Amino acid sequence: MHAELSAPSIHPANGSVHVVERSALAHTPAWRDGYANRRKNLRFYQIVEETLTQSFRHGYFVLRDAGGSDVAVQPFFKLDQDLLEGASPVVRWIARQIRRLIPRFMFMWTLMIGCAAGEGHLDADGEERAAWIVASLEPELARCGRRMRARLIVFKEFPARYRPAMRSLVSAGYTRVPSFPMTRLKLDYADFEEFLAKGLSKSARRNYRRKFKAADNAPPLDLTVVNDITPFVDEAYPLYLAVFDRSRLHFEKLTKPFLCRLGAQMPDTVRFFIWRQQGKIVAFSLCMLEGDTLYDEYLGLDYSVALDLHLYFLTLRDILTWSIDHGYKWYCSSSLGYDPKLHLGCELVPLDLYVTHTFKPVNFVLRHVLPLLEPTHGDKTLKKFRNFHALRDDA
Repeated sequence: MHAELSAPSIHPANGSVHVVERSALAHTPAWRDGYANRRKNLRFYQIVEETLTQSFRHGYFVLRDAGGSDVAVQPFFKLDQDLLEGASPVVRWIARQIRRLIPRFMFMWTLMIGCAAGEGHLDADGEERAAWIVASLEPELARCGRRMRARLIVFKEFPARYRPAMRSLVSAGYTRVPSFPMTRLKLDYADFEEFLAKGLSKSARRNYRRKFKAADNAPPLDLTVVNDITPFVDEAYPLYLAVFDRSRLHFEKLTKPFLCRLGAQMPDTVRFFIWRQQGKIVAFSLCMLEGDTLYDEYLGLDYSVALDLHLYFLTLRDILTWSIDHGYKWYCSSSLGYDPKLHLGCELVPLDLYVTHTFKPVNFVLRHVLPLLEPTHGDKTLKKFRNFHALRDDA
């Protein structure tokens, strides 16, 4: 492990927490079995650690019970975080002017608990176990952060269902703010046509049919669904970069090895949707499966045809059709791109950030500043969702 991530063991009253590198977990049952029922299981964390190396330093908290047995693993990573990444365009413009004189303005080394590629989870099936993990970690995280030269401690993008278990963080001085939420749609329909007829308003249905009709006048699109994108990655990866470069919010940046390793090591969980026009790949989507839910994670588009074909809407149609045909009951999508999801009738899936500073007096300031800097602040589309209030209300 990188030296700056080394830290002493933590000893809560009912167990202990140890900071280790992944190689130390090879024969640990808690590593083999952790997150077993989640699409982003520990195979996924291993792939992320080994292929998304642009700015992250990864480590793992191993939680042991009072008898010394390893019972849970909580991944974390360290990065140099731009605190204004999700702020409004005006705030970011002001920051750019200040950074001409002060390059490190509002950058801070941060210890993040969770996943570098997506939402975070606790290695727990129930609320009692989840609360034990949080209670075990919290007392010494600030000390660990200081030893790792991190000033901020962040529990990154934890779904709202963890709020009862994580309430002790707020009592300990953490500020909870919303991150950009995921969205989900219930697939209670026999097919996509029934969804259009019953799931959408008349105006939304007319709008979608108009978009689909535009594609009918172009060369047809052919869809292939595969477990492994390796044979096509050289053609598909630039389409992901095109979407990534257009996004105003950047965090993780996928790599070719990441995409290939997913197919090689997680074929049971991963599906790649690939659209071709006249033999050329014009779109692909990385999706993952968990229980009765399909998660639409990352998208790539060829913008030379995407806008004319309304390609994004066609990918949604085909993924929803495939999901319904294969018996999935929920479609869940990653953050951003909210307008079409609003008109599809999706609901928001809140994700929370829990933030504290290793120097406790600073938290008084953070409590007032973070709500102004958090990424959903001022997003007009999000406010139109019927459950927008859930981003901030207690579960």
